[in-house]
Amino acid sequence: MKLFVSPRAPNPRRVLMFIAEKGQAGIELVDIDLNANEHKGAAFRAKSALAKVPALELDDGRVLSESRAICSYLEGLAPEPNLMGEGFDEHAFIEMADRRVELYLFYALANFIRHTHPGLAVLEQPQFPEFGRSQGEKGRETARWLDAELARQPYVAGERFTIADITAFCALEFARGLMKFRPGEEGLANLQAWRDRIAERPSAKVQ
Repeated sequence: MKLFVSPRAPNPRRVLMFIAEKGQAGIELVDIDLNANEHKGAAFRAKSALAKVPALELDDGRVLSESRAICSYLEGLAPEPNLMGEGFDEHAFIEMADRRVELYLFYALANFIRHTHPGLAVLEQPQFPEFGRSQGEKGRETARWLDAELARQPYVAGERFTIADITAFCALEFARGLMKFRPGEEGLANLQAWRDRIAERPSAKVQ
């Protein structure tokens, strides 16, 4: 299999971190240069019609895109360690937590960066700075909610590490670099302590 990624991009990092947690080997990594618009070329669009990374090319030639779909496929190939839920009940609650941090934290912080940071202008045309700033505030609202969740449980979805932790961690790390968002500096001690714990995992070193 081939996984098409781009260095420092947060969505590919989610899948790479998932793979590292699984200990899955034999997946070839192919770098796509976003700044050179390689993702918009005909060769890559033939694999990923919407010109998005990551994309996983299977051995039979089919291509999966969308980070969570790729992770679902990889979870099916290697069920242990389980990251998406044992049985329908746990699976549903982990998916709820993952979708919450994806939709209301990850995407909000990413939209702030994509619409306000000059270095992202090549990827986001046109930029709408006012929209970006409003998304930054929404992302901070979700961060405050997550801080409260982490005051009563050790991980995003409950008592164990799951895909929801990967999604939230990659969101914070993207914002940490380009948004200079540090939860501890904004009074979110629980979120900062969780982030620092996750950063010690070997999978967190993969980018």
